[in-house]
Amino acid sequence: MSETARWLSDYGDSHRDVAYPAVYWPSVVLLVPGTAGMLWSLPIPREFAEISPFLNWGSAFLMASLVYYFVISLPLAIGMLPFMLATAALGVLMTQANVSVAGMSLGMVVVAIAGIYFGHHTSGGVRAVLRDVQLLMIGPIWLLSRLYKRLGIAF
Repeated sequence: MSETARWLSDYGDSHRDVAYPAVYWPSVVLLVPGTAGMLWSLPIPREFAEISPFLNWGSAFLMASLVYYFVISLPLAIGMLPFMLATAALGVLMTQANVSVAGMSLGMVVVAIAGIYFGHHTSGGVRAVLRDVQLLMIGPIWLLSRLYKRLGIAF
C-alpha cells in the first residue's frame, strides 16, 4: 500500500461514523484557512519581509503543505491548488482590508472545531476532534480523493 493510500485509508476509517456530515465536512475544510490565518498573523522575521510582502508563517505553511501534496500525489496536489490559492487569497484580502487577521482566523478555528466536535459527538468526542486537528491537512485531501473516486480520476 502506498503512503498516500495508507494516510487516506486511516483517515477514512476514523470517519465512517460522522453524525452530521453536512456540519462536519465544511468544518474540516474551514479549519485549514483558520489555521493558516492564525499563522499568517504571527510576527515575521525582517528577512521574510525583505524577500516578499506575502512571505509569512501562514504562506509558508500553505507552501509546505502543497509540497507535501505534490510528494504524495500529483493529481491530488493539482486538485488542491485552487483551495490553497483561495486560502492564501483570503489571507491577503484580510490583511489588505485592515481587519484583525488573528481575530477572524481564531473565529474560523473556533467554529471549525465546534463543527468537528458536533459531527463527532456520538463517535469519539474530544479524542476524535484532537485527531482531526492532528490530521489537519489530510481532511481536505481525503475529501478530494472521494470526489476523484466518484469522477473516476486516478490518484
